[in-house]
Order: sequence, then structure tokens, then C-alpha cells
Amino acid sequence: MDWLIAPFEVAFVQRAMWGGLLVSCVCALAGTWVVVRGMAFLGDAMAHGMLPGVAVAALLGGNLVVGAAISCTAMAFGVSALSRGKRFAADTAIGLLFVGMLATGVIIVSRSQSFAVDLTGFLFGDVLAVRTVDLWYLVIALVVALVIAVLGHRAFVALTFDPRKAHTLGLHPKAAQVALIGLLTLAIVASFHVVGTLLVFGLLIAPPAAAVYWSDRIPVVMLIAALIGGFSTIAGLVISWHAETAAGATIAAVAVGLFFVSAICSAVRDRLGKVGAASVAALAALPLVGCGSAEEPAPLEEAPHGYVAGAEEMSEAQTRLVVASATGAVRVIDLLNVAPTPENVQPQANSLPTDGVVGDGRYAYLSSGASVRVVDSGGWTVEHDDHRHYYQAPVRDLGTVALPSSGPSEVPRSGIVGAYADPAVTSVVLASGTTILFDRPTLDGGTVQQQRSVAGIALPYAERIVVADSSGRVEVRGRDGASVQALDTTCPQPKGQAVTRRGVVFGCADGALVVTRRESDFVAEKIAYPSPTTDRATEFTHRPGSTTLTALAGRDGVWALDIRKETWTRTAVADPVAVNTAGEGASLLVLTRDGVLRGIDPESGAETARLTVSDGPVDGQPVIRVDPNRAYVNDIRGRKVHEIAYNDNLRVARTFELDIAPTLMVETGL
Repeated sequence: MDWLIAPFEVAFVQRAMWGGLLVSCVCALAGTWVVVRGMAFLGDAMAHGMLPGVAVAALLGGNLVVGAAISCTAMAFGVSALSRGKRFAADTAIGLLFVGMLATGVIIVSRSQSFAVDLTGFLFGDVLAVRTVDLWYLVIALVVALVIAVLGHRAFVALTFDPRKAHTLGLHPKAAQVALIGLLTLAIVASFHVVGTLLVFGLLIAPPAAAVYWSDRIPVVMLIAALIGGFSTIAGLVISWHAETAAGATIAAVAVGLFFVSAICSAVRDRLGKVGAASVAALAALPLVGCGSAEEPAPLEEAPHGYVAGAEEMSEAQTRLVVASATGAVRVIDLLNVAPTPENVQPQANSLPTDGVVGDGRYAYLSSGASVRVVDSGGWTVEHDDHRHYYQAPVRDLGTVALPSSGPSEVPRSGIVGAYADPAVTSVVLASGTTILFDRPTLDGGTVQQQRSVAGIALPYAERIVVADSSGRVEVRGRDGASVQALDTTCPQPKGQAVTRRGVVFGCADGALVVTRRESDFVAEKIAYPSPTTDRATEFTHRPGSTTLTALAGRDGVWALDIRKETWTRTAVADPVAVNTAGEGASLLVLTRDGVLRGIDPESGAETARLTVSDGPVDGQPVIRVDPNRAYVNDIRGRKVHEIAYNDNLRVARTFELDIAPTLMVETGL
């Protein structure tokens, strides 16, 4: 199901989905009346009649939505005024105003040398550029539309089928007509800036027209239309993601396609008749009979999946930043608070100098010379089948554990490069190439206890431990350390690792080794570098779960590894110090030594945006942490952490002022 889930791992696609769903609901309320009353031409005319208002608003530097509303309202009043005459039909007035308004808008655009609105964007919109504030506008529009639809329902019905009787019943048909046009105006204006006039018209007409084939009750038609519009949005986004087509146009095309599918199904249903349709339904249900079971249903869980004592289940991911200074001081920032006050973590003993920090989604592991300190960030996510559970608990310091020695007479080597967990075990990978394993339930109980150490990079995956040792041998082991399967493909000089949805990744001297599970066996595939290179990847960064990894490529470039496409891409960047990305197709985020964060197109290598995040050259260990919505960059010199909206031209959303230098940083809760 990766093909279905992958597009929605990216934040801007998620916002596009919610925007499309909200637009579908608004358009279902207004579009049902448009279809039932035969007002499609009026809807099209009003959608395109907004252009003069948008053009004037853009030239004057005003709000485009306000300009669209004024133009659309003027169009509605003009149609009403001209329709009162008896010399020609209403569609003639609509056609004249439609052409006149559209021509006026084009003239205004053509005469301006500095017009800032793209006509293509006006017509087709940019659903993938939906912002959070746009979603709130759509929510408000949906509430208003719902109120109008509910309060005016009786009057709208009477106006549709018998205006004279509506007048007799005192339902004020003229006022109802104004309210109905107002509802149509609201749907068009609220949605055009997000998805364009053509997509608005597509969702305004196609879903309600398709729904009419399945019901003749107005409320049911509205509900079915909203469902069809929502399905069109999700299907259109998935298709456009994989086929690389325009998202808005694809959504409209799917909606129109569903109309024709409904028409065909309705024709088949009418031809078969009720008996035939019932027979087909019975035959279709036969395969489901065998799905029943005589066994008693399994008892419900007394506690949510993944629950631990002292935790509270929440409705959204409890994301946190754990930052540490070189002296060992630790702060935990709750990212859900608008203006969070970093929580000071008091250690159980005197703080030791810290030289590294990694996280496994809940716990932060800080290396201090010969020991590892474990801090519970208090936020984590548990995946369960097709959904997730989110938990929060108090922040606490769990204590320290000694690192294993590299040899009988050697001092334990410091440095920590990765932490990875599943419900049973957490593996902490050291810079020395050794991995220490912790019993996860014991950690959840508040006790730090080293289970055992493994010579090599050991990563938990598919209820097993996948190990790449210093000799290049790769094998799959059980929880008890016993060998389960030795893999034929080797990984010479393993350094760098990651765990993704598609499997575990090891950085090798000759490329990347991806180990996945297929049925009962594990399979290893090598993704070789595009050509012999000395700038191999030694440390991977990526958004948790993403299949696109990044790494530094020497002093003048960065690597992007796409596991799904099995490709490496090297982009030349002068003096990079940190790199990350939100996933496939998203910009590369590269921090350079001069303190500038750059957004780089992964295909062309061109710089698309830049932001200065440090007052001077960066020092220490700068990092870029990325989640589905934001990126976080530590400014060690300025004692700050910047929250970056990477899908909005690297806009600074928030800046967290700290009382310590954030030398090290990791994000948890995902």
C-alpha cells in the first residue's frame, strides 16, 4: 500500500487533501441546487466573471478574495436585473455578462505590465500550495454554507418546484433566490483561490450530477455528492503524484469520470430492473459468505494499543525537541504550544560533557564519554495497522548506562550515531561500530538497563535484528541473538544507517544496501553509487519513515538517495554542513558554513529559496530535523532554534530562545 500512502506523507499534499475535502463539502451544498435547478450555466458564468475583480485587486495590492467577492456579487446582481426583462431569456443575460466580465478582466491583465496573478493559476488553481490559513477560511465558509442550506431548505425546495406556491406559503421566493445565489457565490469565492475556477466548477457540478443517479432526496444527494467529491480529491492527488500530472485538473477529471461511471451504472440498473439488480447484488455478496467465522469475537483491548502506565492518549502527535549543550544541560521543547517554555531536565547526577544525541521516537540518548544518558521526552507515537496512537507522559531523566569497551584493554569509545526502536527492543548505534540493545518494556517502566551489545550495526526490523558487521557480512538474527538468515550481498565498511517504511538501509563503501522482508525471507539489494566516488555517504538524515535519504557528499556536495527509485543523486553545494529533506519530490534543505539555509530543487539542483539562520559562520554540530510540517535548525551561536515552514519559501514560523547553546538536537514524538 506504499503507493497509496506515500503521497500523503508530505505536508503540502496533506493540506491539499484537506482543502479538497472542504471544497467538496461546500460545493456539494451549493452544487446540488445548481444541478437540480438547472443553474449550471450561471455557475460557470459567475466562476469566470470573477476575473475583473481579481485583476483590479491584484493591481491595487488588495485582497484577491475580496476582489473576487465584489466581482462575483456584481455578476449576480447584473443577472438578476437583466433577467427581469421579458425581451429575452435569462440565459441570454447570463451569456452577455459572462463574456463581458471575462473580456474586461482579460483587457485589464493585458494592459498591465506588472500583473502579479497567473491566469493559469486563476483557472486551474494550485491545490498543492494550500496553506493552513486557507483551510481555516474554507472551514468558516463550510459552516456559513451549512447554515444557509439548513435554514433555507424549505424555501429552496419550494422555489425549485413551484415558485408560485412558495409565494402562497409565505416562503419569500425572491429572498430565497437571493440566498441561493449567495450560497453559490460563497462556494465559488471561498474555493477559487485554493483550487481555481475550473476545479471549483468541476466539483460544483460533477459530484451532485453523479449523486442524482443514486438518490432523489436533496439531503442524501448532498451527502453522496460530498463523498464523491472527497473521493475525487484523494484519488486525483494519488494519480497526479504518481503520474506527475496537474493535481487540480486531475481531481476535476476524476470527478467528471465518476459522473459518467454513475450514468453507466444507472443505465445498467434500469435495464436489469429491480430483480436483476437484486440478483447481481446477491451474486456479488456470495464470496463474502465464507468470510464469516464460528469463533467468538476477540475481546476488546482494555487499554489502547501501545499504552504504558502513566501515559495519556492524545488526538495528535506529541512532537518535542530535545536540545542539549556541550556541558550536558538538557531542555525539552513542546512543539504543540504556541509559545513553549523549554522544560529544564534535571539529571539524577552531575551533568557530564555531551558529544552526541540521537532519538528513537520517544527517548533521547546522549553520549557522555564512556556512558549514555537516557531522557524520556514524554511524547511518542505507536503505529497499529492502519492507524496510530499518540501518547504523552511527564518528561524525566532515566539515568545513565556504561558503554561497552572496544577491547579488553581499551577505553570505551564515545560517540553515538543512531537509535532505532520497535515495541520489544531499542538499538543504539555507536560511532565505534558497536550497537547496544535496550529492552524496550524495561525502558517504558522507567529503568535503564543494557540488554547486550552487538559487534556491528544492528537495527530492529520486522521482529528481527538486521546486523552489518565490520567484515561486511550481513545477517538477520532473532531477538535472542541467534542467526536466522545470512544474506548473500555484503556491505563493505558499513557506516551510516536508517530505518524506513521499505526496510533498513546500511551505508557501504560501494553504495547503499537495502534489506527488506518479503513473505518469510529477507532480501538485500545494493544501490550502487552512480560512479566510483570518494565522497561516500557516512551519515543519513531523513524525515521519519520517508524513503528519500540525504547525506553530505564531501565538502562540495550533498547526496539524495531515493530507495523507491533505487537512485543516487549528487547536488553540488559549496561548503555544506547539514542536509535533510521532507521526502520524494520535496526540496533539499542544505545548511552551509556561512549560516544560510538553502532550498534546492532535487531535479535541477537550482536554489529555490534561502534563509539566514545564524549571525555568523556556523560552529559545533548544526543539524536539520524535518517532520511532516516543519523543519528545525539549531543556531548554536545565537542560542536559538528556528522552526522553518519549508513548503512556504523557508519562512520562519517560530524562533525558540534558549538559555543554553543548542549544540545537539533531536525531535521526538513522531
